[in-house]
Amino acid sequence: MVNPRLKRMTEEWLIEASISDIQEKLSAGEVTSYELVLMYLDRIAKYDKDGPKINSILEINPDCLAIAAKLDTERNKKGMRSMLHGIPVILKDNIDTGDKMHTSAGSLALKDSYALEDSFVAKCLRDAGAIILGKANMTEWANFMSYDMPNGYSSRGGQVLNPYGPGKLDVGGSSSGTAAAVAANFVTVGIGTETSGSILSPASQNSCVGIKPTVGLISRCGIIPISHSQDTAGPITKCVKDAAIILNALAIEDPNDPITATNFNKNVDYLEFLDVNGIKNMRFGICRERFFDYLNDEKKQIINNAVAKLTKLGGNVLDVVIPTLKTNWNIDVLLHEFKNDLNYYLSKLSPSVKVKTLSDVITYNEDHKESALKYGQAVLLESEKISGTLTDKAYIEALENDIYYSREAGIDKILTDEKLDCLVFPNNLGASIPAKAGYPSITVPAGYTSAGEPVGITFTGKAFSEPTLLRIAYAFEQATKYRRPPRM
Repeated sequence: MVNPRLKRMTEEWLIEASISDIQEKLSAGEVTSYELVLMYLDRIAKYDKDGPKINSILEINPDCLAIAAKLDTERNKKGMRSMLHGIPVILKDNIDTGDKMHTSAGSLALKDSYALEDSFVAKCLRDAGAIILGKANMTEWANFMSYDMPNGYSSRGGQVLNPYGPGKLDVGGSSSGTAAAVAANFVTVGIGTETSGSILSPASQNSCVGIKPTVGLISRCGIIPISHSQDTAGPITKCVKDAAIILNALAIEDPNDPITATNFNKNVDYLEFLDVNGIKNMRFGICRERFFDYLNDEKKQIINNAVAKLTKLGGNVLDVVIPTLKTNWNIDVLLHEFKNDLNYYLSKLSPSVKVKTLSDVITYNEDHKESALKYGQAVLLESEKISGTLTDKAYIEALENDIYYSREAGIDKILTDEKLDCLVFPNNLGASIPAKAGYPSITVPAGYTSAGEPVGITFTGKAFSEPTLLRIAYAFEQATKYRRPPRM
């Protein structure tokens, strides 16, 4: 960067700048959104595409500077639309934007696909005044393509690396690029999506805050799907307050997505729940059985230290076991819904896009196997074998089983029986049962291993308990302040 003022700001101020930090300087006239975008683009060129080559950004919005300039003019004439006015945001590459960027879910089969209109998420962000800076790389098809594909790999974008240990540490999946970009300060905040762990995993692996909301809090319209039962978008940020700001912008009822009408927290300001004393008198259920088995001794100690901090902050902590933990869980619901939901999404794409069904995707991949099938497509093939009509007995039974054992007999039961405010898991290791229930989780940084690998602690609650989870996460974050930026 040749501009000496912006160069100094990029090196001394931009790193770890939150939405509030940026708005303070924007309001004071010390920086413009146009200059902010320039500074982020400089970091992307220097570290994402050169240097350690994190490879988190798939493409840049060619209109991002023009949009920033327009929002600067609007700010000067009319003031701010919201806390997101003039703030750069990165979107995972499975979220439609009706602009000059593609939406491909990381697949070469959709590399030329332009969405005909914004997803509801993108529309909400634009309405709030956010700048959609670009699209983030991701695990191809949101990690629902192959059983062997590494986190963060896509045939269109290549491999995303973890900025805390490029080439050494798992970056998490499948919102890998979003989390890596936010962690490395290539953008202020990001939007990922989750079906089961795809926000919580990369957020915890990249020392970020990640919220997997209740299914129904945020519209699913215009997002390349896996499962309508479990899919949701959600924020990935560097701090809890930024995540709450994003929820305020996205938790809006969408008439085209009926499940958003189930949100009973309408018109809530999530910032009101950020309380530094939010852990006092809260009851926590620590889920150690099975989940702690995946941790080495060092990571166990980090999580145990975090749990001890909950007690020190006035929380009541007890070890619990989800009653249905040992249920024979499977992905049958996802396999059935993926074919049905994806075929509908593909059928609505521009006529210029020739891939219109899951079968077409599979055929394209076979015809371009050298570039498209580095890790195979076993999951796609498995889903294609299913009718996709959602009338199969196996699907209906699996759906009912997932709902009952994850909710009434699972999370709801343990929360009620033990009078708990939330469950506690390490990293994303407890993501699957809440995902099947459609229940919310929030992960925050809990420390680092001696090798510098981030570790997160995750809080999970009942449906639409985001206010409680935000209160807890914010209190923990403010009392510990574990997050530190990666050394680039």
